[in-house]
Amino acid sequence: MMRNHWLLFLILRHVPFVSGFSPVGTTVCTPCDVKTCSSRLYAYETEIGCATIAFASSHIAMSAIRNDLIDRIGDAAYQLNWVETGLKLPDIWPGDEAGQEIFPTKKIAGRQLYRIMYTIVSFSTLGTGFAYYLNALAEDPLTTLPNYEDVAIHYAIASLASGISLASLINPSPLSLVPVYEPYNNAKVDRHSAPIRRNDSRKLQAYGLTRITRHPLILPVVPWGFTTAIIMGGHVRDFLLFGILSLYALAGCAAQDLRVIRQEGSVGTVFNPEQSFLQDFFQQTSFIPFQAVLESRQSMDDIVKEVPWWALVVGTVVGYQIQQAFVSFLVENVGRAL
Repeated sequence: MMRNHWLLFLILRHVPFVSGFSPVGTTVCTPCDVKTCSSRLYAYETEIGCATIAFASSHIAMSAIRNDLIDRIGDAAYQLNWVETGLKLPDIWPGDEAGQEIFPTKKIAGRQLYRIMYTIVSFSTLGTGFAYYLNALAEDPLTTLPNYEDVAIHYAIASLASGISLASLINPSPLSLVPVYEPYNNAKVDRHSAPIRRNDSRKLQAYGLTRITRHPLILPVVPWGFTTAIIMGGHVRDFLLFGILSLYALAGCAAQDLRVIRQEGSVGTVFNPEQSFLQDFFQQTSFIPFQAVLESRQSMDDIVKEVPWWALVVGTVVGYQIQQAFVSFLVENVGRAL
């Protein structure tokens, strides 16, 4: 099986081969090499599944042990003399309760470096799976999209799911990775300072979308993944990438809830929450959308008043445009047109 780095495949896709060879990912099977193409497709599908599962499992695992990781990374940063160096972010950069200093303590250094490591792992694993998916698209069976009318409902679901996730960026949950910023007006602060500051404590208040579900950012990935797989033809390779991402969203949200139940401390971007506040938020909200409403823990009146409807509408429109562009990119990858 091919186990080269995913960037190599993106480069090879544009290398002009000669003497009967085609760039990686652009080969079209002919009747005389069906067996070869079938074997290659199976190899790609295996790699897609392995890489996507690696992405999902590493995300959940790193979140489960992140307090220990943060402590160890912070200790390493301290040993490397990266802590308390006096370096600061520009005043215009929105800071938090720790101020503008870079790595002022071992704990903060550990948190920031953990985020960098988390991002690198995400891009390398999911990027690898996506690169293999691009190559698999060029193998039989080639992607033949149905008429738009036949997948209109799937486009609508995917667009609405994207709209909810985008709207949640201004209505975040403590269980997401989206920080909260608020106006910061202080006469004692230099006039060149940022007019906003980070305040993640506001994430511990059920509001708007979080009254519907405590996971408004990640949970919409579930319908988006399955509908995108169907739009792309519903082949094994499609469900191995997009279907596993949907399952990851469910498992990841459930794992976050479990950490709250066990009172393990930090979740999302809330690293040092008051456990009573976090438990209150957990008790007032629900994993399953609208379950808290059905159980009278939340009110539909509050939801109607607080949901950022303009952001939801704009997000859905933007989500539709992104979905079309994304599918077009994938189809053009194998020389097809919508």
